[in-house]
Amino acid sequence: MPIRGLRPMNIAARLARASLMLLGGCAVSGSQPAVGQEPLAGVNIAGGEFNSARKPGTYGQDYIYPDAKTAQPFVDMGMQLVRVPILWERLQPIPLKPLEATELALIDKALVSLSPFQTIILDIHNYGKFNGQGLDQIPEGGDWLSDLWQRLADHYKGRPAIAFGLMNEPNGMTPAAWRKMVDHSVAAIRQTGARNLILVPGSNWTGAHSWTNGGTGSNAAAFSDFRDPGSNYAFEMHQYLDANSSGTVMSCVDPATVASRMASATNWLRSYGHRGFLGEFGAPPDQNCLHGLDALLKYLSVNGDAWMGWTYWAGGAWWGSNYPMSVQPIKGQQRPQAAVLTPYIVAGKP
Repeated sequence: MPIRGLRPMNIAARLARASLMLLGGCAVSGSQPAVGQEPLAGVNIAGGEFNSARKPGTYGQDYIYPDAKTAQPFVDMGMQLVRVPILWERLQPIPLKPLEATELALIDKALVSLSPFQTIILDIHNYGKFNGQGLDQIPEGGDWLSDLWQRLADHYKGRPAIAFGLMNEPNGMTPAAWRKMVDHSVAAIRQTGARNLILVPGSNWTGAHSWTNGGTGSNAAAFSDFRDPGSNYAFEMHQYLDANSSGTVMSCVDPATVASRMASATNWLRSYGHRGFLGEFGAPPDQNCLHGLDALLKYLSVNGDAWMGWTYWAGGAWWGSNYPMSVQPIKGQQRPQAAVLTPYIVAGKP
C-alpha cells in the first residue's frame, strides 16, 4: 500500500532515493464508459493520517483535514464521494473512553466543508492496529473497535450522507479473526439506530487481486455469508497497478493485467449478492500507468452491477508536487490522471 503516515517531503525523499523516474505531462484520454449502471466516483483527500508516529501531533503542522478549497476541484469534476482518513488514536486516545472533543470538532468542521459531496466516508486509517499493535493481539481489541464505532455511529446516525469505513487495510491477522471484529462493530453501529452505509474491508490489506486467495483462509471464505442487520453495506477493496499491488512502486503492469486482477473478486461479489467498493487505487503520470488506470476504470464501469463506487488515491493539499499519484491540482493546473478519471465521472448522479 502507498507510503502513509509521512509528510509529503519525506515521501519525495524516499522516492528519490529509489531513483524513480517519472514521465510527467503525458496525459492519455480516458475511454468513454459503457452505458448502463455506473459506479459513483470520488477521491481520497489525505492529511488526517499524516505523521502517524506523532500522537496526537499538532493540527495544521503534523496533520490536516480537508477544507473547501482543497475539495473544490473534485466537486467541480462532478465527483460524488470523498474518503477522509482519520487516525484512531487522535480521535480516541484511550480505548473505551469518550471521543476527544476537540478532534471531533475538527472533523465536524471538515465535514461541513465537504457537504457538496453526496457521500463522505470516515476512514479509520489504522491498518487493524492501535498504537502499532494488532487488534487480534489485544485481548479486548474487538471491543475497542466496536466501542469506537458505537460512539461515531451515535454522533452521525442522523446524517445519512456520512458513511462508515470500518478500518483501512487490516493486515497481520487472519480473515476469520478480522470477521469476528467486523461483526461486533457492525452490530454496535446498528444497535444505535444508525442506518448509514458501512464499508467492510477484508484482512490481508483488503486487496481485490487476493480476495479469493487462500482457500478456506481467504477473505472470500470468511465473508461469503456476511450479513448487515441494516442491509446497507459494501465490501471495500483496494487495488494498485504496480507489480505487487502495493502502490509503493512507481511503475505499472500492462492494462490487460490490471483488469484481470479484478475478475475473481467481481465474480465473488456477484455469486454471493454483495456489492463492492474500490476504496483506493492510483497511478503515477507516465503513459503506461495512465493506460492501466484507464483499463481499471473501464473495468469498474462495465461491471457497475458489482461495484457501487470508487475513490482515487489521492488528493490533498499537502502532497505538493512530489507525490506521483497525487491528483490535487497545482496552481490551478490539473494532474494528468484527472484527464483519465473525468470520463468515468457521472456528474450529478442521484
